[in-house]
Amino acid sequence: MNLHEYQGKEILSSFGVRIQRGIVADSHKKAVEAAKQLATETGTEWFVIKAQVHAGGRGKGGGVKIAKNLQEVETISEKMIGMDLVTPQTSAEGKRVHQVLIAEDVYYPTEGGCDPDEYYVSVLLNRETGRNMVMYSTEGGMDIETVAESTPELIFTEEIDPTMGLLPFQARKIAFNLGLEGLAFKEMTKFITNLYRAYVGSDSSMFEINPVLKTSDSKIMAVDAKVTLDENALYRHKDYAEMRDLREENPIEVEAKAAGLNYVDLDGNVGCMVNGAGLAMGTMDLIKQAGGEPANFLDVGGTADAKRVEIAFRIILKDTNIKAILVNIFGGIVRCDRVAQGVVDAYTNMGDDLNVPIIVRLQGTNAKEAKELIQKSGMSIIAATEFQEAADKVQEVLAK
Repeated sequence: MNLHEYQGKEILSSFGVRIQRGIVADSHKKAVEAAKQLATETGTEWFVIKAQVHAGGRGKGGGVKIAKNLQEVETISEKMIGMDLVTPQTSAEGKRVHQVLIAEDVYYPTEGGCDPDEYYVSVLLNRETGRNMVMYSTEGGMDIETVAESTPELIFTEEIDPTMGLLPFQARKIAFNLGLEGLAFKEMTKFITNLYRAYVGSDSSMFEINPVLKTSDSKIMAVDAKVTLDENALYRHKDYAEMRDLREENPIEVEAKAAGLNYVDLDGNVGCMVNGAGLAMGTMDLIKQAGGEPANFLDVGGTADAKRVEIAFRIILKDTNIKAILVNIFGGIVRCDRVAQGVVDAYTNMGDDLNVPIIVRLQGTNAKEAKELIQKSGMSIIAATEFQEAADKVQEVLAK
């Protein structure tokens, strides 16, 4: 589950991580009030206005602006709220901005101080080793992918032993590799320690802070926060679950989740309805082998009665690019003939709404009876038994 910047910063702050303070607003009038409150609490004279959408690269799309006074806060926020923000991480249509974060200016000069500097720090799982790691670089404020491609020697990683957690020497090593000393060195070790505590304590999949700022008076703080929570652990964090912003998620995926279906929207032309994640992945490979492209990942789970199958069909058909649907069910717990009856009943109930060819491959308990049931239904449902047979049927349908 992705969070907005202001939500990620709330979690960081609760674990003792210093953050760039800010107040979220969903109208230009509230943005002005937020700026006034922020000026009173922090003494800031300039303000940073940041669009709150689940996408990176906001600055490149005009989603991050500086306001030098309250009038500019109102003008900029009025234009930003309601705009469709297009960034390198959004579709061509962009994402609608529903709210903005009014943040304090932290790039302030200090008499006798140093120039501000930016770093990149993230905490995530290294899937090759099965261990958490801290990834960091002196090249903060830039796309980490660009840094990795052009100057990979500037990216460091520190792996964490799961039985020990982040050790003090590792936090010091990170601060040293970033070239820090004195107060900034101490601040960074504290920052890294608390950041890792936040990552583990919130059951997150990723914390990405870009940039981490060293201010002119050597404070270390998170200026941005990109956070992904592990949905499987949300039962332990009821307050985090309430942070979900459904406006930022694919509406079809939201509807499928509400129906108890595991669904991921993809760019393809063949819909998939499968029971079991492993079989779903194999079915997607099957579709590609047949010359098509999977339009979705859809796992209906262990039950596939008529109502559930009908809901799955309707969700799949919300994608107007669908040219065929492949139903691939292994009858282990669920009997194939019951699934077949569910498909037939759903087909009858939907009528003209089900207007694309359907290939049904049922294997397992009562597979023979299931195939006969479909063939005797008199409906234009294409039955298959073997994997290759299903692939051939998909290929024939797409060739027409």
